[in-house]
Amino acid sequence: MKAALLMDPTLVPFVFGEQEALRLAEILDIDMTDAATCLDELRDAAHLELLLTGWGVVRLGAEQLDALPALRAVVHWGGGIGFLDEAASARGIRVSTARAANAIPVAEFTQAMITLAAKDAFWLSRRYGAEQRFVPREVAAPRAGLYRTTIGIVGASAIGTLVIEKLAASDVSVLLYDPYATPATAAALGVELVDGLGELARRSDILSIHAPETSATIGMISRDVLAALRDGATVINTARGALIDQDALVTELRAGRLRAVLDVTEPDVLEPGHPLYSLPNVFLTPHLAGSMGVELRRLGEAATAEVERFVAGEPFAHPAPPTTSSPTPAPPS
Repeated sequence: MKAALLMDPTLVPFVFGEQEALRLAEILDIDMTDAATCLDELRDAAHLELLLTGWGVVRLGAEQLDALPALRAVVHWGGGIGFLDEAASARGIRVSTARAANAIPVAEFTQAMITLAAKDAFWLSRRYGAEQRFVPREVAAPRAGLYRTTIGIVGASAIGTLVIEKLAASDVSVLLYDPYATPATAAALGVELVDGLGELARRSDILSIHAPETSATIGMISRDVLAALRDGATVINTARGALIDQDALVTELRAGRLRAVLDVTEPDVLEPGHPLYSLPNVFLTPHLAGSMGVELRRLGEAATAEVERFVAGEPFAHPAPPTTSSPTPAPPS
């Protein structure tokens, strides 16, 4: 089966180790040393039956798919497949995504941020460094700690669900807002389903966002939702920056009323001098919650397994769109 790599060439050795490269070479006619970002750079495209895609791939629209008449499958080692024309499935092209594999480090990162935010670790660390003397913890942070806090989860996505499962071992109450989640789903996850984002915000000590970015979810964490959070509450965003009304969040942060742990912003790299870089109640990271470093190998292993399933005539374990995820959460009414 003739195949090709369509991805950022510099990432190939980080994603596919020697073992994965050997496994793929055994079952595919593929050159693992020859990757391209766009279709025009691929040789013999008309005979390609499988594309192994990843970060850096240039959009495959209708015109590009027309140039791939033999294409039967796209195995994407990344999460989102926005680069691929929506009509791919109508053309009989099977598509797999490593979204489930990439959800693991994001959930791990989120759980860590929830724990550290609850302990007031970020803010007490800054005070300790500035004052360089004993910090009276109970006086400085009387509500610190994860015990019996209430965590509000926005979206029962793959990541949101993993975060909920990880929190099950902690003595916390977990609330879920997802208008497409059923009471049965909530019961299975051991969480309380709430009707609106406003209620979720009012009852949460920490609000963690796990919805996809769509036209319906942009700005869903609105000025009103932020205003509903109690004083001292923390907003955690490892999803997409556009889901939050960022100007409204900055206003709340400048007032000192809320705290924020942000791995994403809008835009994803803020302009120099933006207040989110320097506000003392913000812990800002450069979009590192998703797979990075050695975690990229998990994505390569997942993609390799999907290729093996396809070659063996088996269904993908992780087809796109995933058949097990809930629809996109709608904004609050």
